[in-house]
Amino acid sequence: MNFGISFAPLVPVYVLWAAVAVAVIISALLLFIGSRGALLRATAMTFLILALANPSFTREDRDPIPSVVAVVIDKSPSQNFGNRSKQTEEARAALMERLARIPNLDVRVVDAGAADGETDGTRLFSALGAALSDVPPDRIAGAFVITDGRVHDVPPDASQLGFSAPLHALVTGEANERDRRVVLTTAPRFGIVGQSQTVVFRVQDEGVGPSTARVTIRRDGEQIETRNVTTNTAVRVQIQIPHAGPNIVEIEASPLENELTPVNNRAVVSIDGVRDKLRVLLVSGEPHAGERTWRNLLKSDAAVDLVHFTILRPPEKQDGTPINELSLIAFPTRELFQQKIGEFHLIIFDRYARQGVLPIVYFDNIARYVREGGAVLIAAGPDYASPTSLWRTPLDAVLPAEPSGKMIETPYHARLSDIGKRHPVTRALEGGANEPPHWSRWFRLVDAKVGQGSSVMDGPDGKPLLVLSREGEGRVALLLSDHIWLWARGFEGGGPHIDLLRRLSHWLMKQPDLEEEALRVAARGRDLSIDRQTMAETVEPVIVTTPSGETRSITLQQAEPGLWRGSTPANELGLWRASDGKLTTLVNVGPVNPREFAEVTSTTDTLRSIATATGGDARRLDDGGAVNVPRIVGVRSSETFRGEDWMGLKLRDASVLRGIGVLPIFAGLLGLLLLIGSLAATWAREGR
Repeated sequence: MNFGISFAPLVPVYVLWAAVAVAVIISALLLFIGSRGALLRATAMTFLILALANPSFTREDRDPIPSVVAVVIDKSPSQNFGNRSKQTEEARAALMERLARIPNLDVRVVDAGAADGETDGTRLFSALGAALSDVPPDRIAGAFVITDGRVHDVPPDASQLGFSAPLHALVTGEANERDRRVVLTTAPRFGIVGQSQTVVFRVQDEGVGPSTARVTIRRDGEQIETRNVTTNTAVRVQIQIPHAGPNIVEIEASPLENELTPVNNRAVVSIDGVRDKLRVLLVSGEPHAGERTWRNLLKSDAAVDLVHFTILRPPEKQDGTPINELSLIAFPTRELFQQKIGEFHLIIFDRYARQGVLPIVYFDNIARYVREGGAVLIAAGPDYASPTSLWRTPLDAVLPAEPSGKMIETPYHARLSDIGKRHPVTRALEGGANEPPHWSRWFRLVDAKVGQGSSVMDGPDGKPLLVLSREGEGRVALLLSDHIWLWARGFEGGGPHIDLLRRLSHWLMKQPDLEEEALRVAARGRDLSIDRQTMAETVEPVIVTTPSGETRSITLQQAEPGLWRGSTPANELGLWRASDGKLTTLVNVGPVNPREFAEVTSTTDTLRSIATATGGDARRLDDGGAVNVPRIVGVRSSETFRGEDWMGLKLRDASVLRGIGVLPIFAGLLGLLLLIGSLAATWAREGR
């Protein structure tokens, strides 16, 4: 309850001040000449002026409003290093105990900086602003931050805090921490498949002098190089880009003795491999209806550079006409199949029969080309069942099915085999899940026996129709019918020829998305999605390793034949590793090298500037192995809120007015009595 006096003048203020001036002058003259009753006259004039000023006694009923202090607790992953978590909890308990001793104080505790898989770095000041967003600035007494000092959203100046009160930082960790980290200097984002890119890095040691570190370089989990490097110096390394899509390169340095954590001893570079155009050689043995299907498909793919030859004039049709009189282009057999065969990613023989155009020695070259990593697709018709079949060449060593010499000519629906339902080339082809399949019939099939490889599509009576095989480093596909053009022409509704042929050609050219055995991990929203492609009936659980080293066992569920899926929360930024014992894959969540693990040694330097600007302080909690939280003192008026063993809060006198009472002094009987009494006393004194 507060008492006071207020004035509500009955005359203008200037009149009141004029009366005061006149009264003072008259009183001074009376006193100067020694007039009798001078004091009584002065008193009477004072009461008269007070009556004109209309004073009142006031009484205010107020409820004090608590001052607000925020305590922000750093829960970022770097707080798990060493004994920082223990120090944090001890400091939190001690700080709350000290704050509880200060009356009329509202303490707000905020946990901030926890890994969520989205935020890069430790952001404590955004959490502080959110916690105090509903509090007027004149009620904020201060803020405490318990952290390791690695904060990534520190305002550039104190004015951006939104309040004028001290900020204090209590820093966990120890003063002389040692740590080793890999720092990327130059990291390319893209690279041409088959070429190399330069990565520049250095091994940075903190807390020790220069030394030597053993560096291991991996690409997609496979070790490609090791070397010894001098710390704190730039190192250049050439990285070959073997495939399209992300090529994840890890650079890992050997641990430093007694270092804080090895989690940042590894840096990651994600290089997106970009293919130069895929070169495809299409050789049509003769003009036929299906030739255009292949040509249109390959020409429509912007990533494919097509070279197409059609044999129009085989040796048996030569009539002696000189070459220079023909409009035909001579088939460059030697250039294609000896000199430049290695430049092609895929060779397609479309209804090609041995006609003497290609010497036998070139088929040896093609077989060797396959074993060394090339790809061959045979789109067969009656040619494959004839005595001039490609099977009757040295190419038979890599072909997956032997023809019997018979043609099956009967209407049938191509069907996915049990293997084909799981194989990525044929799985989930539109219309294939129905019986009969919702695509048109074919009318011809080469009877053949599968020797190696697998039939993913069958014809009548379970006869193989599409056979896939791996030979050495390369791949071979054999399509035992030349009627796929019926799908392209829309006969009986057509069929998924574009999907099938595109998948088939890309599988042959080793597109990673079409591998039979693959483990894929991708970040989708806040979850990590795990896909396991396999031809097996069951799969093993996948062990996922987080960037901080935590391991999780994920059981996968079958989503469709050959594809198993699972997920886990992606609550950390950085490189995740997944393995099922056979396959290992890597995926990066968020920035390639998150700031949270870039620098992990504790420091007071990051927060000292802004803390000092507010009158606060930044100091370590560690005191010879024990946690030392200074005294907390409430200060009402000061520019400095810190001392050797104390930290201050700026206490506020804010309150809420609940009621007010007013008692006029010169109103009513009291005022009349005072005026009349003063006049009567004056007359009485003069009447003596």
